[in-house]
Amino acid sequence: MLSASVRRLGPAAYAARRHAHSAALSKLLEKNPDDVVFTFSKRSAIGRVKKGQLANTSVDELLNAMFKATLEQTRLDPSKIDDICVGTCHPPSPLYVSRAAALAAGIPASVPISTVNRLCSSGLMAIRSIVNDIRAGEATLGFAVGVESMSLHPRPTPQVSATVAQDALADDCIQPMGWTSEMVAQHYNISREKQDEYALRSHQRAERAAAAGIFRDEILPLRIGEAIVDTDDTIRPGTTAEGLAKLKPVFADWGEGSTTAGNASGIGDGVALHVITTRANAEKEGLQIVAKWGGCAVAGVEPRYMGIGPVVAIPKLLQQTGLTKEDVNVWEINEAFASQFAYCMETLDLPIENVNPQGGSIALSHPLGMTGARLPVTGLAELRRRGEPVLCTSMCIGSGMGAAAIFVNEM
Repeated sequence: MLSASVRRLGPAAYAARRHAHSAALSKLLEKNPDDVVFTFSKRSAIGRVKKGQLANTSVDELLNAMFKATLEQTRLDPSKIDDICVGTCHPPSPLYVSRAAALAAGIPASVPISTVNRLCSSGLMAIRSIVNDIRAGEATLGFAVGVESMSLHPRPTPQVSATVAQDALADDCIQPMGWTSEMVAQHYNISREKQDEYALRSHQRAERAAAAGIFRDEILPLRIGEAIVDTDDTIRPGTTAEGLAKLKPVFADWGEGSTTAGNASGIGDGVALHVITTRANAEKEGLQIVAKWGGCAVAGVEPRYMGIGPVVAIPKLLQQTGLTKEDVNVWEINEAFASQFAYCMETLDLPIENVNPQGGSIALSHPLGMTGARLPVTGLAELRRRGEPVLCTSMCIGSGMGAAAIFVNEM
């Protein structure tokens, strides 16, 4: 299915417009010593919630395994790490367990660590935190991590005081995410059929990618106990339109009940990690540069329509950077629910062949803290296969926000 942009302009004109280097794009592609760059970007395989390969693996075990595997593969001297930031949402005492996992992996006690929670964007916020440390001259090299065990730490029910809950927006802010999916579907007239259509595409793309071994490019095998975890167990082969249509609504009491287990993101467990430094330091240390940081934007929306966050975050980011949609080669936009994903796709008018080309969270699942760090891993791997430069990642965020970021492939 061609996007409205392609239909309006014609394929040849759209392609010419898309590949025309704007001044902003030319500047983005420049290489300067003070650029913030990525020298390592990998993720774990994802485990299915409660029943999958990581269901009994705690957050500290996930982090510890990822730290160990990263140090082993990169041969980095851990004493040269200036800071670590971990994005995660629901484990109790996240700073304590993150710090303990780092120390147990052989990272020296001299290396500090912090945690950040901006729900679905937490992994991206960890990246942004380390990037900004480096830009401020407060660090030279850091680790940014996104991690979640939704098997062991499911979303707690938010609680606010009666005084705060009297405000309508505040009350909307703490409602279940499934409710926001139904509100988006109802308010923006996103039919069940359309949601299933977008979901089917995600399932089929991920199934094909897994069968072709494409995800091996981005997965760092982890030793968990005696097992090596290196393959996603969340993908559901054989998903069909007929099968999706038969599924009953999960939230039938809200809205029109169009959200199902087949057209919403799965719940899962996993971890992703990025090594971030300056170009000058990477060249000095002989580190291979895989990507360059291009910028980030965060924006707010009404909590009731939480899922539309990318519709405001992406234009804000493009305005900040001076880029256009046509400057972006690959988009990784989180599929929290097919209702919100469909609305974002059609409102932003993006070419579907360049968005989540190997499937998204509806197929792979959405470990909350991991996702913001996984999307650039997946998107950069796709850019390397295509030989193209620019990635935009984006996601909606619980309580009513959206975030987006630009990355430049250098491999």
